[in-house]
Amino acid sequence: MNGSGTTTRPARSENSVGVLFGIGAYGLWGLLPLYFLVLAPAGPVEIVANRVLWSLLFCVLLLTVMRAWGPALTALRTPAISGTLAVAALLIAVNWLVYTYGVTSGQAIEASLGYFINPIVSVLLGVLVLREKLRPLQWAAIGMGVLAVVVLAVGYGSVPWIALTLAFSFGLYGFMKKRVGSRVDAVSSLSLETLALTPIAAGVMLWLSSRGDATLTTEGPGHFWIMAASGVITAVPLIFFGAAARRLPLTTIGLLQYLAPVLQFLLALLVLGEEMPFERWIGFGLVWAGLVLLTVDMLRSVRRTRRPVHITTTPAPA
Repeated sequence: MNGSGTTTRPARSENSVGVLFGIGAYGLWGLLPLYFLVLAPAGPVEIVANRVLWSLLFCVLLLTVMRAWGPALTALRTPAISGTLAVAALLIAVNWLVYTYGVTSGQAIEASLGYFINPIVSVLLGVLVLREKLRPLQWAAIGMGVLAVVVLAVGYGSVPWIALTLAFSFGLYGFMKKRVGSRVDAVSSLSLETLALTPIAAGVMLWLSSRGDATLTTEGPGHFWIMAASGVITAVPLIFFGAAARRLPLTTIGLLQYLAPVLQFLLALLVLGEEMPFERWIGFGLVWAGLVLLTVDMLRSVRRTRRPVHITTTPAPA
């Protein structure tokens, strides 16, 4: 009870609620491969096009119910914001397409690798794009990541392009979102991003329909509504993430982000039955060692400076 007679939620309770929201967000992202498999026989291109169109419709409903059209329209009329989000939209579209292709083509393990190495790639982008100076443990993590790619390339017989495309597209997406910062809320941001992609998505669906390759209306009402649910499935984890980010320290969010690729990896290995030969275990082990180094460096830096450090906390886009 405070001085005005109203009850305030204890800080520990706020933290607990934030953790639950964070687990909900990253847990849903981690289980996303199961949803894509249910959408068969729809292909990756159709799945992503529908994800864009239904997400926009869901965002319109959200903005209407929340009476939040003002911030969204303000952001749309601000070129610095809408232009940046348009670039971010193209990056996330590439990410969604490659991830969906990876899952539906029996390469979900490699897709999970992309999100495992994303924090390492984000640190590397900090050097290349922002000219940041790295600490020794961060350099060691980057070295581990590069070595892992070499080991996996030898094991695969080719460069793991799915993992690298996912890691770099999401890393660059996070960079573009950081440029916008807190000037736009999560729902408005998703609305503008899907709006930018809508002409492309609509064109793709018209093209698929003209070829007789669209499955949206040809596989029965169940398939239609499961496909339509992609709008909810895209937006809800993002809303959960926003609720978690408002309640939790940056370090906690940074640790929770590993839940999604862990679940994706376990699903691919235990449910989808993908193979995990010895060289993959070596490559993944190197990546996990690099993540341990990044986590140790992050925690040490927080204790030393008592302020947030630079880590990737953008929600997983899959």
